[in-house]
Amino acid sequence: MDHDTTEPVTGTYPDEPRLAVLTTAEAHKTIELLQLLEQLDPAGRGPAAGQLAADLARRLPTP
Repeated sequence: MDHDTTEPVTGTYPDEPRLAVLTTAEAHKTIELLQLLEQLDPAGRGPAAGQLAADLARRLPTP
């Protein structure tokens, strides 16, 4: 099936509020786990996990 990517996507969206992808508690736990991964794998994907943790932490509201 071919898709025309020149036309904008249209649709209807519900009016009720959407749930967050992660709760604040889940986001904090995710950051902890990413930081652990950074420590366990410093030569592989660890630095990327640490950067992702830092990016996510900057987006969270401060308590």
